[in-house]
Amino acid sequence: MNNTALVSIICEDHPGLIAEVTGRLFDLGVNLGDTTFAVLGGGAEFTLVAKLPAGVGFGDIEQELKSLKQLKDAKLTVSPFAYRETHDEQAHITHRVEITGDDSPGLIARLSEALPKFGANIVRLNSESIPSESGARFLLRMALSVPPAKEASCMATIANTASQLNLKCQWQQAR
Repeated sequence: MNNTALVSIICEDHPGLIAEVTGRLFDLGVNLGDTTFAVLGGGAEFTLVAKLPAGVGFGDIEQELKSLKQLKDAKLTVSPFAYRETHDEQAHITHRVEITGDDSPGLIARLSEALPKFGANIVRLNSESIPSESGARFLLRMALSVPPAKEASCMATIANTASQLNLKCQWQQAR
């Protein structure tokens, strides 16, 4: 029996949400793997890979989490995780990129289409529309895995794409 679950929660954002969810899972003996959390507008998305202890099933986890006050109106799913529990080298973050400027529809699509030819993989991506005096400002942050031999051309392509859209681009190697 598969004892690795994917837990996905979409709910209203609340201070203490992560503490409440992870605390309950810890109390059940669940060991967390890769975990992501993001505030999306007034909501939150919390997704994690969970290794369940013997005797604890997917339904048990779902029932326990649904009993939490902060998750009473959440969209919550607990399902078997059919992939490796740990990621491979393509998910090792080598570069962090930040692009800012006026909102520019199509930027994410253009960048994500260009990266595969360099063997680059987007490991994390976060974009935000930030209110400003001049209107909406755009902030895109990406964590990438870029093969060393393709680094210069890949980063130049990202910077050129941002520049064509009048956006500022900064990047650094991850440590």
